[in-house]
Amino acid sequence: MSDSVRCYATYFMALNTDFSLEKKLGLLQPLVADKHFGVREVVWMALRPELSQNLAFSIDFLSVWAENKDENIRRFSSEALRPRGVWCSHIETLKNSPELALPILEKLKSDSAKYVQDSVGNWLNDASKSRPDFVQELCKRWEKESPTKSTGYIIKKALRTILK
Repeated sequence: MSDSVRCYATYFMALNTDFSLEKKLGLLQPLVADKHFGVREVVWMALRPELSQNLAFSIDFLSVWAENKDENIRRFSSEALRPRGVWCSHIETLKNSPELALPILEKLKSDSAKYVQDSVGNWLNDASKSRPDFVQELCKRWEKESPTKSTGYIIKKALRTILK
């Protein structure tokens, strides 16, 4: 099946009001792990409005995905809830209270996949624009708790706006 068809299928499922958010996430998980970058991006864009409207559930659910063996699924757990997404509306609650996403972020703080590291670093960079205090404190803590190359890379990306 072509990547275009998989993208359309994503929106058909995401916009189906007969399915719960949990059911949609389950049905779309294979596309979250898709080999094509564009398909993976469309999944989080299609689900983001509902994820952000059900933030407590979404964080709980995605914190489990943050431990998945597939790096694409781990990356989705971070990328789908970025406070200031590039191609989508902002999530005001996470801009103001980024600590709500710690159940996800903590599990990814030393992820071995650069794809995931980039997402977590960008997530924190987004948060730094409204809550630099939170990001600075978290990065200091992570630097002590997890002195790995992966965490160092995430911290560097996270602080890039603050350190300009």
